[in-house]
Amino acid sequence: MTTMKPTQRNGKKALLIGGGAPNSTLIAGALVAFLDRGVKFDVISTSGAGALMGLLYTAPQGGDPRAALTRWADMGVADAIYDWFPVNYKVFMKPGMAADAYRKALLASPLTQPFFDSFAPGAVTGLWADWVRLFFATLSPTDLTPQSMGMCAHLPFAGQAIDFAAVPDIEPEFYINAYNVTQEKMSIWGKREITPQHLNAAFSFPFIYPPTRIDGDDYIEGAAIDTLNFKALVSDEKEEPGVHREIDTLVVFDILGIDKLIRKPRYLYDAWVGSIITPLVQLSKDDVRLFELQHNIDPHSGQPKRALLKVDLASGIPESAWPKVLDWSNSNLKLLFEVGYQAGMTFCDFHGDVLNIATPARAVA
Repeated sequence: MTTMKPTQRNGKKALLIGGGAPNSTLIAGALVAFLDRGVKFDVISTSGAGALMGLLYTAPQGGDPRAALTRWADMGVADAIYDWFPVNYKVFMKPGMAADAYRKALLASPLTQPFFDSFAPGAVTGLWADWVRLFFATLSPTDLTPQSMGMCAHLPFAGQAIDFAAVPDIEPEFYINAYNVTQEKMSIWGKREITPQHLNAAFSFPFIYPPTRIDGDDYIEGAAIDTLNFKALVSDEKEEPGVHREIDTLVVFDILGIDKLIRKPRYLYDAWVGSIITPLVQLSKDDVRLFELQHNIDPHSGQPKRALLKVDLASGIPESAWPKVLDWSNSNLKLLFEVGYQAGMTFCDFHGDVLNIATPARAVA
């Protein structure tokens, strides 16, 4: 991974946004910093939760990416509730047709809609609002049985957050990935193909969500296997999508390849979260190393073909916050958003010449 400041480059620039849902507000904050500094990319490649962050960055409902990314930090649960019930019922919702109809009814009512359309400008936030959401989440019916293939409904809020009609027309090329379990291979979709079903496929982490079926094939989350979607950008194989040989700078958001995510659990649910994250830490680190060795080193000169710049998203996290860094509590998500924003600003200050930045820094909102 490049650590020295590279010289100015004139080729295309790509952004890679990796997976990792609980601490994804690190990414949201950094993307807001990029917006504030006027950073532009020619290509964006995403995996897992990075797909949602990338779409909030490029095609949010209402056309205001800064507001959409900032509202993602409001998807945490009030600490007074989370401390005794550590589950994010605002994101992970009960599955089934009955539960889907129930949520649609709540969204259709003017009395309950402000509590459940979390991405609307008038969405209600705060402790009281989260108590109301918990009450209605508890009353929700469900079709969950031992024969179910996943615990939760697929991203029921995706349509509230993303303007899928606008995705084909966003300025950069945009890619998401998912693993086709039917054909036993990774699939990569470009912006002209992406629908809510494709985003569901990109998010279908086993056990949490059931596989997503598209055109008769079943898909699971790509980040479970390929945490950083490098292949969409620089594959030399003609049959692979998204060949962009003119890219000379890759900016990487990786919130999984961090050793400090591996830690002693605090309780059973925390241990289950750790069982998901722990294998992904080494997988993410290996993905970067393999890319550098196999695709980014010129065999003749031994020099990198492209500048590979990793945004140091996690270094600003206080030591005292690390035990709870994967929590969905409101305080943790807000903290990570601010840390991510400052990391993004620091990165822009250091690499401003490479990123062609002319916009001065501004204070975080």
